[in-house]
Amino acid sequence: MSAVTVVLALLAALANASASVLQRRAAAGEPDGGRGARQALRLLAHLLRRPYWLAGAALLAVSTALQAAALAVGSLALVQPLLASELLFTLLVGSVVFGHAPDRRTWCAFAALALGLALFLAAAAPSAGRETALSGRWLVTGVVLLAVVAALTAAGPAVRGAPRAGLLGLASAVCFAGTAALMKEVMGRLQEGPGRLPAQWPLYATIALGVVGFLLLQGALRSGTLAVSQPALTLGDALTSVALGRVLFEERIGLGGRVLPEVIGVLLIGAGSLGLARAPSISGAWDRARPDDGPGHRSAAGDSGTQRGAVRP
Repeated sequence: MSAVTVVLALLAALANASASVLQRRAAAGEPDGGRGARQALRLLAHLLRRPYWLAGAALLAVSTALQAAALAVGSLALVQPLLASELLFTLLVGSVVFGHAPDRRTWCAFAALALGLALFLAAAAPSAGRETALSGRWLVTGVVLLAVVAALTAAGPAVRGAPRAGLLGLASAVCFAGTAALMKEVMGRLQEGPGRLPAQWPLYATIALGVVGFLLLQGALRSGTLAVSQPALTLGDALTSVALGRVLFEERIGLGGRVLPEVIGVLLIGAGSLGLARAPSISGAWDRARPDDGPGHRSAAGDSGTQRGAVRP
C-alpha cells in the first residue's frame, strides 16, 4: 500500500503543479482591475472564459481526487510531504507552457528547497498516527489555523508584487494543509459508513476551507511570479501538515541523532529561499506569456520584464 500511496501522491503533485502553471498563465494576462468584491467577480468572470484557467481548474479537481485517494491508503505525514515534488513539476511544466526555461540560479534554488525539505522529512520520519483526530483537538486547531490565515491575508495589502504573492501563497498553503487534515478525517470516518458523512461537519469544513485556499491561490497567482508563490505554497503546505499530523493525529517525528540532518534540511531550505529571492526569475522573466499570445494575453510581467512596475495587486 505504500507504493500505491507514493504513486497517487506524486500524480496529485503533478496535477497540482500543472494547474498552478496554467492558471498563472491565464491570471498574468489580466489587467489590474483594482480592489473590492466587484473587481474580484469581474476578474473571475474574465478568467472563466480563459481555456488555460479552466484547464487548470479541472486539474485542481483531479489533484484533489488523487490526494483523497492517497490519504485513504496512507498517512498525512507521508502524502503531504510527497507533494513537495510539485516544485520540480512546476519547473518542468512551466518551461513547456511559458516556452523558455528558468535560469540556472532558479533551478539551483528550487533544487535546494526540494532537497532540504526531503532531507528534513526523511530524517524526521513522521509516524503513521491515528486515522481520525483526537477528540476535542479540532476546535482549538481550527481557531489557530483561521487566525494564521487571517493574519497573512490582512498583511497582503500592505505590500506589492513578490512579497504579496508570498504572503498569499503561504496563506493558501495553510488552508490546503488544513483541508488535507480534514480530508484525512473524512477518509477515516468512512469506516463508520459513507451514509453517515453528510450528517457530520468534517465534510463541509473540508469544502469550505478548500474554497478559501483556492481563492487565496488565485490572488497569489495574480500578484506575482510562480518563483515566489509556488515555494511558499508547497513548502508551507508540507510543513504545516507535519505540524497538524502531530497535533491532531499523533504523528511523531524523530529526535535524538536525527536532529542534525533535520537542521541541515532546514538550512538548505533557508539557502534555497535566499537564492530564489535573488534569482532573475523573480522579476517575471520566466513565467510570462508566450510571444504568440497577443496583446490580450500579455503577462503581468510586462514588456519591461520588471514585475513590480507592471503588477499592482
